[in-house]
Amino acid sequence: YTQVEKALTIVDIGSQDVNGSLRSVAIPHHLYIGVDFVRAKGVDIVITDPYSLPFDSDTIDVVVSSSCFEHSEFFWLLFNETMRILKPNGLLYINAPSNGLVHRYPVDCWRFYPDSGLALQNWARRSGYNSVLLESFVGLPRADAWSDFVAVFLKDAKNAPLHPQRILDTLERYVEGRVTRNKQPGV
Repeated sequence: YTQVEKALTIVDIGSQDVNGSLRSVAIPHHLYIGVDFVRAKGVDIVITDPYSLPFDSDTIDVVVSSSCFEHSEFFWLLFNETMRILKPNGLLYINAPSNGLVHRYPVDCWRFYPDSGLALQNWARRSGYNSVLLESFVGLPRADAWSDFVAVFLKDAKNAPLHPQRILDTLERYVEGRVTRNKQPGV
């Protein structure tokens, strides 16, 4: 989704590098900003309130979050906050457990199942955004028995034709895949 020549601004929510980081796979010419609750490797901005991100509305190209939404007590509020800061053609990538053991950091509240992406899309629309779920899936379990839910959202469905490619076009090991192809729901 980010294979573009121009530099993008990417915000990583829950960016602390505990067992790896999305920053390691970011294209170097993009501006990558990590936000988290603590000063640590991978964190550029320390926040105190995840429901009030320190960015102006409509200014961020991409928001990514891996293994963080399950730790948010009110993840639907965090989701809306990501919609607020994204540009109209902005993308949100969420990776969160679909199963697995409790792993408090500091709390562990949720698991995300195949219909979670549609529910978040509908929550965004109910909240006044014309968001669309471009794709979602659950990865097959690894040796440690974890399966992750992955979803990619676009802030404004009108911009769906800008993103013809999907992760699921090449991914082989997943279940419950869902893809929206260049439709403009809600337009």
